[in-house]
Amino acid sequence: MGLWIFNIVTFFWIATRLSTSLEFPVDPTSGPTIAPTEFLDKLLGPTSGYDHRIRPNFGGPTVNVNCSVYIKSFGSIEETTMDYQVTIFLRQKWIDPRLTYSHYPEPYLDLDQSNIQYIWRPDLFFDNEKSAYFHEVTTDNKMLRIFKNGLVLFTVRLTLTLSCPMDLRNFPMDTQMCYMFLESFGYTMADLSFHWDEEEPVIISKELVLPQFVLSSKIDTDSCDKLYSSGHFSCISARFVLHREMGFYLIQLYVPSALIVIISWVSFWINMEAAPARVALGITTVLTMTTQSTGARASLPKVSYIKAVDIWMATCLLFVFASLLEYAAVNVTSRQSQGFMKKNIKRSMPIDPEIEASTRKKFIARAQQIDTFSRLFFPLSFLVFNILYWVTFKVMLKK
Repeated sequence: MGLWIFNIVTFFWIATRLSTSLEFPVDPTSGPTIAPTEFLDKLLGPTSGYDHRIRPNFGGPTVNVNCSVYIKSFGSIEETTMDYQVTIFLRQKWIDPRLTYSHYPEPYLDLDQSNIQYIWRPDLFFDNEKSAYFHEVTTDNKMLRIFKNGLVLFTVRLTLTLSCPMDLRNFPMDTQMCYMFLESFGYTMADLSFHWDEEEPVIISKELVLPQFVLSSKIDTDSCDKLYSSGHFSCISARFVLHREMGFYLIQLYVPSALIVIISWVSFWINMEAAPARVALGITTVLTMTTQSTGARASLPKVSYIKAVDIWMATCLLFVFASLLEYAAVNVTSRQSQGFMKKNIKRSMPIDPEIEASTRKKFIARAQQIDTFSRLFFPLSFLVFNILYWVTFKVMLKK
């Protein structure tokens, strides 16, 4: 009986020690945890005293907002409408002392889309914007993150069509400068001030490729504060330098027009008596050049100044037209012998067959000399024009 009682006591003692050894240690310094829902209610709820309609530091210091832009795509640069389209990630950071917290274990808090509207945000807008839209697939492309010290990070994805006044005097060998202006709409500089991020204000995606332009990697950022009748407003700007690649225009415009000019010189080697062939060749080249010139101007705005492409097309048309006039001069010169004979017939003067043949040969030789001279003069003139044209627009005006 005594042994049975001893075994029971021993069993209970072992079970008690085992249950004690399986208990998890408790950190005496750890405080009570708070649920995320309860935390949001305390931070943004009706009893928190937070009002998103009022800016941080209301009646006190200016709210400084640091901005940065990540360029995802850059394109649709239109000369006719003078604008460009860009897709960006716009990041804004500012301090809101009302959102500081210490009773939540996470270092920062990402808010859901439905809660972003309850947070105060800067009233930033793009001054040179023509149209824009937010991305909403599969949900609103917006992110708002709150840090313990009250730092707020707000990121949004946008596609913008921004105006870009262009100077097309050197088109298609031009360099364009397009701007992006970020400005406060309602808050004056006493309430809100924008600044570019000091480390990386504007970042360009490494995958970015433009079909007709080369975007300079150096992007100038500056301040462009505006003074209106309603007050002094904060503004920051970014300048994009775009160098046009003229490969497309070289293949589609310059080479074909130069070949048409060269084709017009073929008439100098055709017999002067083959009037239908030479006239048809001259008229065809003139009409072709006119069509080329019209097509070159179709994609450009109707500006009042002369562009580099206008000089090229006008000169090529002039060369082609001069080739047609050259045959007119050859034809008139070759027929001057017939006029000389007609004058002698009217005066009832006897015509010596030898004199007639000699006179005819003399005028035909003059006409042939015009053709011979043109065979050398036209190519050399076109070569000189090319040298002056390309040196002027590709070398001198690029400096």
